[in-house]
Amino acid sequence: MSKGSNIGLTELSADTDAVVVSLRWTSASGDGDADVSVLLLDADGKVRSDADFFFYNNPAARDGSVQLLGKNPTDGGSEDRISIDLSAVASDVERIVIAASQYGDAVFGSLDDLRVTVSDRAGEALLGFTITDAGVESAILFGELYRRGGEWKFRAIGQGYESGLAGLATDFGIMVDEETDEPAPEQLAEPAGPSPEVPGQRTASAPTADATAPAPAPAEQAGEAAAPPGDAGTPRRARGPRTAKKKVTLPKTAKPTLAENDAWRPSRLFPATSLKSDKEREVRATSLLLSVMAEVPEFGRRLTAGFGAPAGRMQTFVEVALPHGDAPKRPDGVIRVERAGKLWTALVETKTNGNPLRSEQVQSYMDIAARRGYEAVITLSNDVALDGHPLVEVKTDGRRKHKVALWHLSWAEVTHQAQMLIRHEGVGNSTHAWLLQELLHYLQHENSGCHGFQNMGPAWVPVRNGVETETLCQGDERALDVVISWEQLVRQVCLRLGGELGQKALPVQRTRRGVAPHERRESLADQLCEEGRLTSELRIEGTPGVLAIAADLRTGKLRTSIEIEAPQGSYPLSTVKRLIRALAEAPADLHVETLVADGKGPRGTLERLRPEPGDLLPKDGSPITGFRLSLFKGMGLARGNAESGFIRSVDAAVDRFHASVVTSVTALDRRSAPRPRKESVPTG
Repeated sequence: MSKGSNIGLTELSADTDAVVVSLRWTSASGDGDADVSVLLLDADGKVRSDADFFFYNNPAARDGSVQLLGKNPTDGGSEDRISIDLSAVASDVERIVIAASQYGDAVFGSLDDLRVTVSDRAGEALLGFTITDAGVESAILFGELYRRGGEWKFRAIGQGYESGLAGLATDFGIMVDEETDEPAPEQLAEPAGPSPEVPGQRTASAPTADATAPAPAPAEQAGEAAAPPGDAGTPRRARGPRTAKKKVTLPKTAKPTLAENDAWRPSRLFPATSLKSDKEREVRATSLLLSVMAEVPEFGRRLTAGFGAPAGRMQTFVEVALPHGDAPKRPDGVIRVERAGKLWTALVETKTNGNPLRSEQVQSYMDIAARRGYEAVITLSNDVALDGHPLVEVKTDGRRKHKVALWHLSWAEVTHQAQMLIRHEGVGNSTHAWLLQELLHYLQHENSGCHGFQNMGPAWVPVRNGVETETLCQGDERALDVVISWEQLVRQVCLRLGGELGQKALPVQRTRRGVAPHERRESLADQLCEEGRLTSELRIEGTPGVLAIAADLRTGKLRTSIEIEAPQGSYPLSTVKRLIRALAEAPADLHVETLVADGKGPRGTLERLRPEPGDLLPKDGSPITGFRLSLFKGMGLARGNAESGFIRSVDAAVDRFHASVVTSVTALDRRSAPRPRKESVPTG
């Protein structure tokens, strides 16, 4: 679509009751991020109340009409998806505005490939719009869905606000309050059962936005005119958005135990100790997951909205016999969602304990779903899908009018969503929180078989040996297999960290614009053959830099590091002393390196630098641009997740570095940052 154009959804597909809107962007440097927001507007072009504003702390509408599905990594950037059930949108909502905003001084002109895509519930793209003229805007309207003549249409907008989120929100009738330092209120209730202490609990506040300039109204669009944004000087305000503060999460500290000693094991709703075979694990895990999805609406909706399921009454089933040829097929599970008399159905195929999905089995379920008019087949296993693609190849009959979508979900993603709900965002009541806690305990039990990606694959040992003996040549397919496994592992590390911290954690993929994923991976495979190293970077929300991981297969060492900028306007000696003091709890073997503009600066271990921080000052007086902090540890050699395994060693290295180093420099960065007056969207 071109800027200002519009089109009716019914012209593109016969099934547009529910759509998924995707916003994406890329950055050659891997930097840059934005927060998606959605506003429901009435005939006056205003929100009916602040509850019509959806963002990361108010991610879902109670009626299921809107749900923010979160970010997925893409090559060089990220993609935010939004599920919109148009059949559930209230009749007095005339427009649904899709927007995004950036932080601080960041602007959208620094990002590439700004694009919005609208897909149907089967995942097939219906339309797309690319913004090519972004500049100094820190908040931008990508597009809007609006009613006209009894149907929904989409308009490509592509204009924004230099004044950021505050300007956007005010223009659509959201009252903007002064930011205060008042602590968030305590959670309303505590679920039954013990809970471990959760580090990095995220506060439930709305995103802040700089509002130093007046907000320009978006220009009138071509074609059918948009409703005017209204008078920003007389904003309306009703009750605040429903944020995580209003829901139930796990308590931060565990309740005192009444057991006589540590040998007493607490009773569990879902015991895992008696499981002996892979079949038992698959049956138990499928039944438990599907039953909790049906019982806890927030959880069930979170897992199915991205697959095109509407918001409605959900029922789940296991081991259902469905006719297929000479003998019936029995998918592991069936999910059915009813809304307004219509049924959405998905077949579920589950694998645990690292067992692979079989293409012929999934193909059978795709054929059954197509014949019976079902909407989707969902595969669930320990493997992590990359680039949003399914893990198995299937053939589709193009002559059939009914389309069946194939989706993949990893056990790591299931665990991540459960953690986000019960530890950070909250659910409706304490019973639901307890059910999710019991499910999470089961998934994390060593005997459940639901631990996510746990095997670097058959190519790992030959590639590792080839690197050691310098016999691995560029173009070797085994090196490409290892690179793909490495990406899956890094993606899982992000899911685990994000769930534990309640913060967005995404892999950073630095690549040239227009480079296809397979080309990027082939380049990394050649680098592995030549240098013997696997490298990756993670961006964790709220931290001052990018966490880098490097696995050197020649030396058997893992390096975790972060680069931080030196504060402006501070004396060099004061800067290094402040850094060393901030690292008081960091390991003594932490390597600290001073970064200068024209090369490498002084370096040393923290143990040596603590009594003499001045040793970090460049001898020639060169200005300090920043510091690189690094930890080294031996890596496991086995391809699996045993105590000596490579995967476990990566997890341990990232955890240690984040807990002992990243948290310290994050606190230092917050203390050192200037404190300008800001405004924020109210949280009620």
